[in-house]
Amino acid sequence: MGTHKNGFSEAGLRKVRDVLTRHVESGAIPGVVALLGRGHETHVEAIGTMRHEGGAPMARDTIFRMASTSKPVTVAAAMVLLDECRLRLDDLVETWLPELANRQVLKRIDSPLDDTVPARRPITVRDVLTSTFGLGMDITALGTPIMTAIIENGLTPDLPQPMPEPDEWLRRLGTLPLMNQPGERWQYQIASDVLGVLVARVTGQPFETFLRERVFGPLGMEDTGFHVPAGKIDRLPPLYAPDPQTGEFHVWDEPADGRWSKPPAFPGGGGGLASTVDDFHAYFRMLLNHGTHDGERILSRPAVQLMTTNRLTAEQTAAREALARDNVHLSHGQGQHGGWGFGMAVRTYRGDYAPVGQFGWDGGSGTSTYADPVNGITGLLLTQVGMTVPSSARLIHDFWTTVYQALDA
Repeated sequence: MGTHKNGFSEAGLRKVRDVLTRHVESGAIPGVVALLGRGHETHVEAIGTMRHEGGAPMARDTIFRMASTSKPVTVAAAMVLLDECRLRLDDLVETWLPELANRQVLKRIDSPLDDTVPARRPITVRDVLTSTFGLGMDITALGTPIMTAIIENGLTPDLPQPMPEPDEWLRRLGTLPLMNQPGERWQYQIASDVLGVLVARVTGQPFETFLRERVFGPLGMEDTGFHVPAGKIDRLPPLYAPDPQTGEFHVWDEPADGRWSKPPAFPGGGGGLASTVDDFHAYFRMLLNHGTHDGERILSRPAVQLMTTNRLTAEQTAAREALARDNVHLSHGQGQHGGWGFGMAVRTYRGDYAPVGQFGWDGGSGTSTYADPVNGITGLLLTQVGMTVPSSARLIHDFWTTVYQALDA
């Protein structure tokens, strides 16, 4: 059996391509771009078309809405500030975010918004970095007064309305009680957006400006940002949200005049980036290289170690499992990794073909981005089919199943 020089077998790479092609030919996935990286070598597959009805083919430089795979990347801005001692893990966030001082906490997750007790302690930077500051998107609590208020206040990514600019967003967040005591429970999404506001307040710069100067620029991530400029918009496919009952394709976001066609009011660290496989590969390779890129240090080695090792207690991990393993009908099986570092999942048990220690995350727009320090590999799979149906999640699972079979050394 022939072996590719980066340690993937030729037969294994053919199997990766065959499985990706099968998903595209099924009609469920219009197109996909995937990258496997090991050492200095990369293998890229671009299959299918950018639109459901055909047209322009997928290409290596196609730009995708990264959704929640933004989280592992945008957290780097905070790590730069920790490295520079401009933030400390146990600093109180109210120093920069006074809107989050003197919190009240719901007595129960389904309590009325005024049925509260005082927070036992203030919120810290560590709480925000670990997504345990007390508020989040909890799909197990849909319909409760607090979840209804979060959605109605525009505190979630464009559901059902655009998010307001950062200061107004934080003001609205500050009017709500916490769901849980600070540091008590892992909760999804909102902490990553708080982080962007925190970075902007600490640095005195817009969140994207700081990310571009300290992370994107040094890594050569020229196609990464919170919107897609007019000169590149033809490289952005539509984002589809198929009907959960019928599977019929509906466009959730068109490139022209869509959500990513202009700078957003709120640059969301939790899900706002658009990018390419090569840009995200550069970032995850930097993490595998302990914080360096082409000889330049982006993050310190201990900062990367903090990000990419599990930070959750057993009690906090139970909430992770409630989101994924106990709600497979909602997550399509995504997110079953066990642990969470800073801004990303960290595998703490071997639940599938990937080893313990693999880190990264998946996105609701049909994206998957991980690095594996055990085997020294990165893998990225990007498509334009949102997870309103299982199609892209199944594609992601099959991609990773074949990636690990393709390892030959």
